[in-house]
Formats: sequence, C-alpha cells, structure tokens
Amino acid sequence: MKYMKLGSKPDAFQSDGRNIRFFVSELPADVFVHVDEVRFHLHKFPLLSKSRRLLGLVTQACDDNKDEIFLHDFPGGSKAFEVCAKFCYGMVVTLSAHNVAAARCAAEYLEMTEDVDKGNLIYKIEVFLNTSILQSWKDSIIALQTTKLLLPWSEELNLVERCIKCIASKTSTDPSNVSWSYTCNRKWTASDSLVEIEQGTHEIPPDWWIEDICELDVELYKRVMIAVKSKGRMSSKIIGEALKFYTFRWLPDSYDALVADDYMRKNRILVETIISLLPSDKCGGSLCRFLLKLLKVVILVGGNGPMKEELIDRISMQLHKASVKDLLVPAKSDGNTIYDVNLVQCLVSKSLMQVNTENDIGFDKSDNAFVEIASRNKVLLALGRLVDGYLAEIAHDPNLYISSFIDIAKTVPEEARPSHDGLYTAIDIYLKDHPDLTKEEKKMICALMDVKKFSSEASIHAAQNEQLPLRMVVQVLFFEHLKISGGMPTTTDDISMCQATMDGDCEGRIVDHHNILKHQMENLSIKADEYQNGEGKKIVKTRSTRIFDKLWIDKGQRETGKKSETSRSSQSTPTFVKRGEEKTTGSSRNTKHSIS
Repeated sequence: MKYMKLGSKPDAFQSDGRNIRFFVSELPADVFVHVDEVRFHLHKFPLLSKSRRLLGLVTQACDDNKDEIFLHDFPGGSKAFEVCAKFCYGMVVTLSAHNVAAARCAAEYLEMTEDVDKGNLIYKIEVFLNTSILQSWKDSIIALQTTKLLLPWSEELNLVERCIKCIASKTSTDPSNVSWSYTCNRKWTASDSLVEIEQGTHEIPPDWWIEDICELDVELYKRVMIAVKSKGRMSSKIIGEALKFYTFRWLPDSYDALVADDYMRKNRILVETIISLLPSDKCGGSLCRFLLKLLKVVILVGGNGPMKEELIDRISMQLHKASVKDLLVPAKSDGNTIYDVNLVQCLVSKSLMQVNTENDIGFDKSDNAFVEIASRNKVLLALGRLVDGYLAEIAHDPNLYISSFIDIAKTVPEEARPSHDGLYTAIDIYLKDHPDLTKEEKKMICALMDVKKFSSEASIHAAQNEQLPLRMVVQVLFFEHLKISGGMPTTTDDISMCQATMDGDCEGRIVDHHNILKHQMENLSIKADEYQNGEGKKIVKTRSTRIFDKLWIDKGQRETGKKSETSRSSQSTPTFVKRGEEKTTGSSRNTKHSIS
C-alpha cells in the first residue's frame, strides 16, 4: 500500500474524552469548530491561511460576536476534518488509500485551493492520487470502496469514475504483464487461506482480478463490471466466472438468511444486478448450475417477472449441462408439491425447442450435417437422462399427481431415451410411494415404458415387480425371451402376441418354446427356490413363475384339473426384493436384483 506524509511537526492534537479535540499550545483557542458530535478547539490564524471557507465562516461569526462554527454534512466526518486541521498547523499527516478520498472531499469542502496558498492540500492530494493510488491495483480498489460514504462529493470530484477507469484498465492487462500483487483463494492455490501472489511465483490466470473486486459494494461492483465489459477484451466465460464468484461471496447459504426480512431486499438487489450483468452471449460464460441457483434465489426473494423469464431463457439453452440436484427448485409456500415441477417442465420444453431451432439453422448453414446431428443427439440424450433422474427424485413426493408425473415424462421425445431403465426406476419408485393408485392409473403410468428398451437387469427386476400390472410383467418376460433368442418382434402383430396371452387365445403359438423358456428363466434367475419344512418340500414361486406355468403348461393337463399347483403358487411370496433389501422365507434368504 502506498503512503504519503505531509508536514513535519509532531502531532499535538489531544482529546479530553468528552468528544473534544484540542491543539496543545500555550495560546488559548479562539475558534471552536463543530463537526458531527466532535468539538474542535482551534486557532484562527493557521486555519484561515489555508481555507477560504473557514475564512468566510469565521469572519461572519466575528461579526455576530460568536466563536462557534458548525460544519454540517461534512464529507468524511470529524476524522477527515482533523486531517485538514493538522495540515493547516503543519503537523505530520499520513495519507493512504483508506483516507485519501475523504481528505480530498474535505479539502474541497474547505476550499483549500492553490489561490489561497501555494502547495495547498488539494494540490498535494491530487499529486498523490495520480502518481500512486490510481497506479496501484489494490489501492485503487480500496479508494473506490471508501467513496461510497462520500457521496455526492466523490461523484462531483470524479473520484469514483477515475478509480473505476483505473481498475477496468488493469483487468484487461495481459496476464504475462501483471507485475502487482493480487488476491487468490481458488483451486490453484496451495491452501484455502487468502494469499498474496507475486509475479514469477505462479502462472497468472486470465481471471486473476475477480477476487479482489468482490469486496466492492454491489453498486460499485456493477459499475466496474460494466466498464470491464465495455472494453471488449474480456471473454464471456471470464465475465461469467467473475459474476459467479461475487454471487457466492455475498449470497447467504442458508434459506432463513436468504428470506429474512432484513436481508431479502438486499439479496433481491444482488441477484437482479448479477442477472443484468450476464454476458449477452447466452450460450457462454455462465454455467447452467450457477444460473439455476440464481433462479432459485429469484423465486425465493420475489424477483421481478422479466428477470425470471430472462433466466429461464438462458437456462434452457444449456439445460443439458445441469444435474438433478440443480433442478430441485423448492415450490412456493402455497404449492402442494415439494418441488416446482411446472417450472422444470417449462425449462425442458424450452430447451427442446431451442435444440430443434438450432438444428434447423445448422442444416441451413452448416456444411457438415453429421456434426450437427451428433451434437443434437448428444444434447437429447443428456436431457433424457436428466428428466428420468428428476422423475426418480420427485417420485417420492406423496402430493405429486400422476398427471404431473406423466406430463414431465412425455416432455422428452423417444429418441432421447434409447434405454428405459431410468424411466422404469422412476415409475417403480412412484408406484411404491403411491400405493393407493387404481389399476387404471397404474396402466396409465406404465404405458410410458417400452419393455423392448429394458436392459436385462431391468427386465429381471420388472419380471418380479409386484407393483406392475400383470400384462406388463408378461410383456417383459416375452420380450426378454425374444431378445435372448434373437427373435425380437418387428411388427405390431408380434408385439400384440404377448398381450393376447392374457386372454388365453394364443397359447398354441408358443407351446413349442416351453423348454426354451424354462431354460431362460434359469438364466434370468427367475427360477423358484425350494425350502424344507415339517410337511416335506414345497415350491415357493414368484408371480412371473406362476405366469409361465399358466401360459406354457400343456392345455390338456390344465383341463384334467391340475389346479393345485396354481392354487399353491398363488399363496407364494416374491423371491426377489430390491437391491440392498432382503426377504426371508423359511430358512432361506433370497436377494432381488434392482436398477433403482
């Protein structure tokens, strides 16, 4: 930090502890100056020789037979006035970035100009500002921060603008030419504490400046960032990183602190300022997760509608980069659900519209259509995984309507879900946490799934899932058999064959596959387990086993009355449970596979 010392006499100001400051001298004080709550006991001659304003006030006081002078709204308060008074007495005064702006405003107030006395205080402060403070990176930031309490004097004297111009100019300096110290507390430092990085000891990053300006007040920060952006030398990525760092620096982490009455207005101003500073290049510079955090805050603190719409538009352009946790935006207090599902549905819809729009533009202008297709497919796949993960998270909400679940699931196109394992996981959770669903509602939600897109693991789990409709279990088993045997159906007639088995009118079509299916059941770990009790051996079968027995047992044998097996099987308990769970039958413990 730069310093400047003025005067040579020792400091002779003292205090009596009653807000009185006086100059120790053999001569009695003949003028009393009031600044704020402090009363200064001074002498006329040294003051009048430097200050035109004090000359006028003292002259007027003498005409009125008074020796009291009141300086109202004095910039910088009593401390700044004392600096000026000491300068008048020729005492040692130390100027630095912390008090130079206040001293400059005070000197202006007192009219300590060159025409009053050569080498007066205003001249000396201006020299110090131009040659030291405004040439120093950190000093200019400190001086700028002090100007907040000196308005409107600091604005009228152009101190604010000069500091901002200096700071913005230095931010655009080539990192290789940065020769001053700066604060660094990010991942490339050796510790989590603030450290001073000197040139030559570390490879200087292009965003070396973002932490130091984070100490500025939000209004001053806004003006600095506008100046930085106006130079056009900073990339959108660095601008976005600077805004992100400032937001995390000042935005409280706790919900209570965020919505507290004392801080809500301040937090709202902060997020609205950050949003207004976001780069115009909406696809760059701002991380999707950061924008979603801003959106959550805007909703909680009651930000205005245009700001919210602006964020939604920006987020939709890079939603595929988000995580499920980022999408868990709390619902408003008057909502039924835990999370704002309507907002997420809106984001997904807008994101898909953006993908399709960019794809159309790409085909019109791009010479490489294959690159455009690959990029679009990558985004769609990411969106599909994101939506399925989000559905699995909100499926636990007891107040989530089935219609809302279905609407969100249908938002993404089929091409975004080459596998339905994630969707099955979400539906499985929803069925278990909503046990009161009717059969029709279960059919509605299960209609979202395509069993042909199940992995073997998902098929194993679904085949023994007691929550699924019976028709879906049959479809799973049928298509898993065709998948293993290499005979996947290609027509709707083949697909409907599985459904027809529920009515018992197509059993003859698959009798020949009886032995093959039994063998595949063993491979899928769906074969029943046996246990021993006092009455002898009994077979415990899953529902899927009973379905096979019902579908592929010889029709003639069924007509002879062999229903005891079916009756006995109907009382059995599923052999498989979710991964990580256990179910005991007799002395056996059987583990069920899951993809949840």
